[in-house]
Amino acid sequence: MEQIARVNSIYGIERIRIEPSGNLMVEYDATRLNTAQVETVLERAGIPVTEVVSA
Repeated sequence: MEQIARVNSIYGIERIRIEPSGNLMVEYDATRLNTAQVETVLERAGIPVTEVVSA
């Protein structure tokens, strides 16, 4: 949970939630961050990225 809280405090990350399936859903401001930057932030926080889904 600390890792999620750290990522949630990053400028441009709008919302993080855990889906019923156990997957982490990250919503972000695409004018501030791109997908690669979000992946990097997650990986640096120790949260592995296994799948990227675009809306």
